[in-house]
Amino acid sequence: MNSPIVAPSVLAADFANLQRDIEMLNESQADWIHIDIMDGVFVPNISFGLPVLEAINKYAKKPLDVHLMIVNPEKYIKAFRDAGAANITVHFEACNHLHRMLEEIKSLDCKAGVAVNPHTNVQLLEDTIKDIDLVCMMSVNPGFGGQKFIQNTYKKVRQLKEIIAENEAHTLIEIDGGVNAQNAKPLMEAGADVLVAGSFVFKSVDPVETIEELKNVVSA
Repeated sequence: MNSPIVAPSVLAADFANLQRDIEMLNESQADWIHIDIMDGVFVPNISFGLPVLEAINKYAKKPLDVHLMIVNPEKYIKAFRDAGAANITVHFEACNHLHRMLEEIKSLDCKAGVAVNPHTNVQLLEDTIKDIDLVCMMSVNPGFGGQKFIQNTYKKVRQLKEIIAENEAHTLIEIDGGVNAQNAKPLMEAGADVLVAGSFVFKSVDPVETIEELKNVVSA
């Protein structure tokens, strides 16, 4: 079992000291920097948009993993790529034409991700799984940080891993929401590849050490 890809979520960072926190992530063992874009329509919260992503991109030395929790994501794909996104993840629930969306993201030389809410059956991804670079599985209800991890996530990870294997796909499974030292290893054992952690990292006494702890969770 490989070490997880660790993607700290800047939703939990100190927005008044965002440059400082991005530079801290640059020096840490973080692999990606996870950025949640919320529009107040698809989810009941507003986070930040293109100008903040552009500002983060000026300082970030790690790939920007951009998670679009927005309606009509097709209108903004190129703009987010131009602002610095390396991975662009759209919500299954927000896409009427998912295959077309995946093709568009890939045509811009970005990794194409699909996020699924806790109530969404992962079987619905079977027809497009070979076109998906990563599935962002929401392990909390999207919109707010610091929520409690939903236990049914383990079952969904195992189901999704089977679909990936049966279709000989190379899709990564990313877990977003409530990830911490207690559930990180069981998630990896179930089949997860990428761990998104916000509050667990940024609210800790030593975020760099906490990221290292997540990176080493498999060998713990």
